[in-house]
Amino acid sequence: MTTIRTGKLAGTQSVLEVRCSSTIDLVDELIAPTATDEYIAPGFIDIQVNGFAGVDYNDPSASHESIRDSIRKMFTTGVTRFFPTVITGSFERITGALKNLAAAKASLDEYALPSAMAIEGFHVEGPHISPEDGPRGAHPREHVRPPDIEEFKRWQEAAGGLVKLVTVSPEWEEAPKYIEALTGQGVVVSIGHTRATPEQVEAAVDAGATMSTHLGNGAHPVLPTKWSYIWSQLAEDRLTASFIVDGIHIPAPFLKTALRAKGLEHSVLITDAVMPAMCAPGPYNLGQVEVDLHEDGSVRLRGGTRLAGSALSMDRAIGMTVRLGGVSLRDAITMATTNAARAGRISGRQRGLNTGERADLVRYRWDDEAQKLTVLETIVGGVSVYDAEITTD
Repeated sequence: MTTIRTGKLAGTQSVLEVRCSSTIDLVDELIAPTATDEYIAPGFIDIQVNGFAGVDYNDPSASHESIRDSIRKMFTTGVTRFFPTVITGSFERITGALKNLAAAKASLDEYALPSAMAIEGFHVEGPHISPEDGPRGAHPREHVRPPDIEEFKRWQEAAGGLVKLVTVSPEWEEAPKYIEALTGQGVVVSIGHTRATPEQVEAAVDAGATMSTHLGNGAHPVLPTKWSYIWSQLAEDRLTASFIVDGIHIPAPFLKTALRAKGLEHSVLITDAVMPAMCAPGPYNLGQVEVDLHEDGSVRLRGGTRLAGSALSMDRAIGMTVRLGGVSLRDAITMATTNAARAGRISGRQRGLNTGERADLVRYRWDDEAQKLTVLETIVGGVSVYDAEITTD
């Protein structure tokens, strides 16, 4: 079955016709198009999603049906591929969550549901991070531990080989060998939640680390002015950085400076969304951690000010990046699509709207005055999964 969609390409005057089956078969620029306010882009990619729409991906008991429903909700935001993310916890909880997510993908795949295709792989954020307050963020201190290659092998066994990205702090003595072992197996290693010295950051990159996880967050409240683990990562040209652009996690001056330092080609948008994302403000539990979703959209530990993930969605992140980062819509879209695919080594999605790529598409409108993106339709593998009033799966 052939799907045909048209729309403007951001940053150009071109109107494209895209024909696709499960992959993109033809991309043609229309010679005399009718006027339209609709745009078309590759489907958005989010490589860090802890939970969504009331479902915690870290919960080993989360039902497969609830995971499917949360992905359906994610489709309304234009996301077509994502990495469910499991954070620091006991060995049993991490492996339990990975095993459950792998089983959920398998059960959805059995019925050839697009929601199964959307699960590209898993991101394990921790537990090999800094134990210090500040860099540790909201991760539970009691479960922080040194890198262990044997533990990683057991994660992969539980996940059916689907762990594709691991966030680790280079401050551990075991970090370089751990990073080298993981990257040797094709796993992306990202630096994050760290107090590492410049020398430790360099050693991690030499060992194969290629990313920085939500740069600017998971840090001490006060840092040296002349050097820090943030400066070291900004200055390291071999690292691609991910950013949470919700107007809460990082201020506009830092975002603008970081984007200039990394270059747009080495910058990726993530949401770091947690279970309350797309839910009403109020109290929630992230496993054993009590949090509140506030009216301003922030998710904070109960009774405190420390952030615990976000309630951001990727469609909003793109608009916020244009507004706060001072970049073009085209560049913000790139950060949420091809840049994310390259950083996460997601095959079939790294060349954008080109023949042979997976048929993951988003149609949307853009309000330039409000700098707001509105998703009109989401297509996963050539199948329309969200379109106006109709959602299919």
